[in-house]
Amino acid sequence: MVNQLLSLLQLGDSNFPSGAFSHSFGLETYIQEEAVHNKKTFFEWVRIFLEKQLTFTDGFACRLTFEAMSTNEISEIWKLDRKLFVQNMPEEAREANRRIGERLVRMGIDLYSIHLLGEYIGKIRMKEAFGHPAIAFAMISHFLQIDKKQAILTYLHSTIVTLVQNGVRGIPLGQTDGQRILVEVQPYLLKTIEKIETLDVDDFGAVAPGLEIAQMRHEQLLVRLFMS
Repeated sequence: MVNQLLSLLQLGDSNFPSGAFSHSFGLETYIQEEAVHNKKTFFEWVRIFLEKQLTFTDGFACRLTFEAMSTNEISEIWKLDRKLFVQNMPEEAREANRRIGERLVRMGIDLYSIHLLGEYIGKIRMKEAFGHPAIAFAMISHFLQIDKKQAILTYLHSTIVTLVQNGVRGIPLGQTDGQRILVEVQPYLLKTIEKIETLDVDDFGAVAPGLEIAQMRHEQLLVRLFMS
């Protein structure tokens, strides 16, 4: 018998081997341009990234995957996988999500032998799908009968934790400042969950251009700590 809380804690742990720690998703561009240089400016970046990108991509994708699995409309998940890939304009960000997603799919298969994840990895191998961590996380959570909102909240929180850890290293900041940011971002995470519940399909992929441009510019930086 798998305990749902313990499973969520494991999946959301920053040490879970998804490879996310290698990516900053454009944060490093802001750091090198000194737009992000202390706790205050870093918190603002984290908040904006959550509200203007994660809400309309990963968070919304988690919700849509849950809904498709609940109604057994699995074909909608494969369409969602393609949308997540083609609407992600920065090449590095697309590749980052593909790598993290495929790794999470494989871990889900190894840990829980989920049939649908086996189908997912098969489609990835046949180049019929790309792989995305939000979809994989939602699939695993649904299989474990975890509440949808709790699953989405855990996914978003784990993403923010990883980005904060990378910011602490890259700016750099003290560990205490990093933990303060995680406390201060909690109300915004809860508001984001409620926002995601109200989104319409036409809202999917409505991200801030500035974040995408920073992600595109990252590949041209002379010195890089992160892959994206």
